[in-house]
Amino acid sequence: MAELVYRPAIGLARTLFKAWDLKIDCRGSENIPRSGGAVLVSNHISYLDFIFDGLAALPQKRLVRFMAKESVFRHKISGPLMRNMKHIPVDRNQGEAAYAHALDSLRSGEVVGIFPEATISRSFTLKSFKSGAARLAQEAGVPIVPVALWGTQRLWTKGHPRNFKRSHTPITIRVGEAIEASKDKYAGAITRQVRERVQELLEAAQRAYPVRPKDPDDTWWMPAHLGGTAPTPEEVRAAEAR
Repeated sequence: MAELVYRPAIGLARTLFKAWDLKIDCRGSENIPRSGGAVLVSNHISYLDFIFDGLAALPQKRLVRFMAKESVFRHKISGPLMRNMKHIPVDRNQGEAAYAHALDSLRSGEVVGIFPEATISRSFTLKSFKSGAARLAQEAGVPIVPVALWGTQRLWTKGHPRNFKRSHTPITIRVGEAIEASKDKYAGAITRQVRERVQELLEAAQRAYPVRPKDPDDTWWMPAHLGGTAPTPEEVRAAEAR
């Protein structure tokens, strides 16, 4: 079936990234299957993460169908785009419908993208993972492909202004080997395995990242344990509990 919206959207994204002079370093795309269903699982630090996760799949000629909150589909601009790119709306009050939609997509041979942290991590560290990705992969009989992104938070993230200038920002993407979601394992055990692998990939992406904060005012995008001034996970949880 022709992708009348998705492929032009990819072209637009590439044009914008070239205009912004982003320095994208993507490794491991060969771990994404060239055919058949798969669940792509990624950390979540930016509003733009789904675009960069999608770019990682392009060398394998795959288009990723992302699960995203239902309100995005109701927006007058993003809504038609999301629907025509066959992304999957998630209503948190009726999650079974999104689950069934994603399962159908996987069984029909699609790659489905999931952010198992559910929301952007304001500490830029991994939050706990929900088990939906593992359960979907088990039920559909498809592998899970772990992905880690770093640097995307510098473009646009929660609590900070957008930076869409020609900033030469590096973006590091690491794709790991596929993980089998065996039906004889507990979904929780698979979820822990996937989270550990994403953590390893995230640390590798951080080590490979070519720049550091240029001055004390630029440390906001670095997590506290790496010497930055992003809030700690404990500070984020305390703020959200108020």
